[in-house]
Amino acid sequence: MTLGDTRLTRTSVNTLTGERTEVTSGRGRALVGAAVRASRAWTATRAALITAFRWCARTIRPAGALALAAATVGLVLGLAFGWVEAIVAGVAAIVLLALSVPFLFQSRTYDVHLALGHERIVAGHGVRATVTVRNAGRRAALPGRIDVPVGAGLVEFGVPLLRAGAVSEQVLDLPPQPRGIVRIGPATTVRSDPVGLLRREHAFDHAHELYVHPRTVPVPSSSAGLIRDLDGSPTTRLVDADMSFHAIREYAPGDSRRQVHWKSTAKTGRLMVRQYEESRRSRMAVVLGLAAAEYGSDGEFELAVSAASSLAVRAVHDARDLDIVVGAEIPRVVRGRLRAIRHIPTGSPRSLLDGFSGVDRLANTMAFADVCRLAAEANERLSIAVLVTGSHVGLAALRKAALAFPADASVVAVVCDERAHPRTQVVGALTVVTVGTLDDLAGLLLRGASS
Repeated sequence: MTLGDTRLTRTSVNTLTGERTEVTSGRGRALVGAAVRASRAWTATRAALITAFRWCARTIRPAGALALAAATVGLVLGLAFGWVEAIVAGVAAIVLLALSVPFLFQSRTYDVHLALGHERIVAGHGVRATVTVRNAGRRAALPGRIDVPVGAGLVEFGVPLLRAGAVSEQVLDLPPQPRGIVRIGPATTVRSDPVGLLRREHAFDHAHELYVHPRTVPVPSSSAGLIRDLDGSPTTRLVDADMSFHAIREYAPGDSRRQVHWKSTAKTGRLMVRQYEESRRSRMAVVLGLAAAEYGSDGEFELAVSAASSLAVRAVHDARDLDIVVGAEIPRVVRGRLRAIRHIPTGSPRSLLDGFSGVDRLANTMAFADVCRLAAEANERLSIAVLVTGSHVGLAALRKAALAFPADASVVAVVCDERAHPRTQVVGALTVVTVGTLDDLAGLLLRGASS
């Protein structure tokens, strides 16, 4: 049936047989198509507006926004009220903006490579970086600027006019860095006009991580008088191969033929093997507290990190079995119900110093005694424990922390207090060493070794 310009096609429906009815309207199709086109146009317009807004936010500087506002207000007021001065000011602002646009061109023609002289340095030392800039375009590139982020700071330098394919190399002496992991880069090319109205940046992907290790001092190899070295002492555990002979027993399947005692075998007529007492190998733990409330200042915390690093490096050089334990960040909502510690890798001096580079004071973490308790639970065979903490941890808290370790373990507490005189005191089974500078640590340990 046809009614005017509208076509209706109707199909009967029988719900029992599963048949369906379809109604098709030419005018309905047009309305749906118009709605779809309008929706697509609005989506495209919205995306374009967002892109334009983001581009303006990145490109227009505060001075450029002021010039744009002056141009708009000047022209509107000048044309509305016939003010020649306002029209001149608006036109001048537009001319400035137009002259600034060419300076934004060729922002991506640079190929920048950043290289560091060293990936690891000691706190308080600087590092040399080399930035190589090549014009990868087909035409000469106007002078520009390169920004290199260094941690929270910024190093910038100018790039001269470069012909196509030309290379410019800049050597940067980065300032001394505090301990930590400093992110250097990515290098960013900057295009801006002389007035500073517009600015365009392009950041490259490559960045470096500079490990700034804590300062360390050499400490005595064996701290006799402060740390009782138990390496090589026999235990009651019986093993099949070691240094301390215990007895002869009958051969059992799986025993090594090298341990067969032939004289006893000849006398008894049965295979007999040697049995040994396991020699105890001293395992050392260095526990560093990270709670911010345990330290009087940032310098005191850095002293504690350096002291713990010095002792750990000495243990690695002595080929000791070593655990380095620090506190872990605990969310405030679960504080008191969650216990957590963090282990620093001890495979080599470099790896453990990298780990110490990343530690920092924590506001939400366990108390020092709880950290020591978890460290003792993680390894029950500790024979030496060195506890490093700040001046706000009292003697009672140190004694409580020392009780977490085995009774036959030697426990030494290193208290870092910049205002204290270096001294050593023995409180029961606990030895407390108080240091005011890092050099005091080596002196006190050496004094204990010679006593």
